Amino acid sequence: MRFLKQLFLDINFFYALGTVFMGYILSFFFPAIYTAIHVLLCCVILALIIDIIYLFKFKIEGERILGNKLSNGDDNTIKIRLSSTYPKPIHCEIIDEIPEQFQIRDFNISLTLNNNDPKEKAYILRPLQRGEYKFGNLNVFSKSKIGFARRRFRFNAEATTLVYPSFLQLKKHAYLLSDSYIKHSGGKQLRRLGHSLEFEQIKEYVQGDDIRNLNWKATAKRNTLMINQFQDERAQQVYAIIDKGRVMQMPFKGLSLLDYAINSSLFLLNVVSRREDKAGVLTFSNTIDNRVVADRRGHQLQLIQESLYKIETDFKESNFGVLYADVNKNIRHRSLLLIYTNFETKDALDRQLKYLKAMAKSHLVLVIFFSNSEVEELTKTTPKSTKDTVEKVIAEYTMFEKKQILKELSKHGIRSLISSPENLTIDVINAYLQIKNSGVF
Repeated sequence: MRFLKQLFLDINFFYALGTVFMGYILSFFFPAIYTAIHVLLCCVILALIIDIIYLFKFKIEGERILGNKLSNGDDNTIKIRLSSTYPKPIHCEIIDEIPEQFQIRDFNISLTLNNNDPKEKAYILRPLQRGEYKFGNLNVFSKSKIGFARRRFRFNAEATTLVYPSFLQLKKHAYLLSDSYIKHSGGKQLRRLGHSLEFEQIKEYVQGDDIRNLNWKATAKRNTLMINQFQDERAQQVYAIIDKGRVMQMPFKGLSLLDYAINSSLFLLNVVSRREDKAGVLTFSNTIDNRVVADRRGHQLQLIQESLYKIETDFKESNFGVLYADVNKNIRHRSLLLIYTNFETKDALDRQLKYLKAMAKSHLVLVIFFSNSEVEELTKTTPKSTKDTVEKVIAEYTMFEKKQILKELSKHGIRSLISSPENLTIDVINAYLQIKNSGVF
């Protein structure tokens, strides 16, 4: 039974049988060829038997080389390694049972294997959704030079891998993490005025020190004036706050705006950690979810990545009032809040503006939303019909609304950034570095 499950007759065998069948038809008109056709049939059957014996006498070994996670929105390389014990070169066709999310129905890789000469074949998968992806078995069909039959080798390669937010961007934009980039971006050391929350040491009072920092207990013990000395706080809190409401479901090149926001925030928080700040994250729509409190633990980025890889939009109206209440309650120290959201109209902003203003009183707020590159391209076209004219006017009005949103936020002292999805990561990193270098945070 196992033999029959592995055996497949090739189309070449049916071509040969068809030729014999046509020969038998012709033999009714030309009896002299009947014996030759009968011999031909015996040769075809004999060749099939020899082919089957050869295919089942030797074997092929194979495996799929797959990482434990894939990067969302990026090209991920999957490798297949095969080796053959057949004494002669043998043709193989590989059919890998890849996850259903890719909807690839014509997967096929062809190659020729030589004896004891392992080969690797690689193919590319680009996932567009985060979550679990299940791979099935690896199927390899071998065919000899006779070509009348095929043998299927099925390797148990079932595996489940997780698709995480784009960690390959860390390699793609690695230069953004370098000290040279930070230096060329305008980075410099600034002496900030005022008091810091980070205690450094107790020292003797000297003329010019702030007497408000006198330490009376230490003064009584040492019988001389002692003062608390503070230093600029290096580890400041930076939160990536991601809107997962329905406005973030809009697709762009296969990924949703939510995916672009998640990919960008992961890279941003990596930079934040490298700059010795505390990285944190939370998501919201009508509730607050996926909170990771800002910290500088060694595994902080891993915690953030684990928190974000399964997030999906819930198609609900985002409630900035809930966000404000949570920030006001749980984020006590002044922090940099980078809010990833999307406002298409000024009316949409007006409904949430009072909450953004309230958060901006206690924290430094940067609102990040998206430009629509397709709409921008439409404004540059020349209309050829009434329909084209209407579409261009609507596109120009949409662009005007975006500019009004920027002006309104600026008027109330709220920083903002508008970026296209493909440039979001670099634009956000530059905005963060500019804020740090300006000394306002």
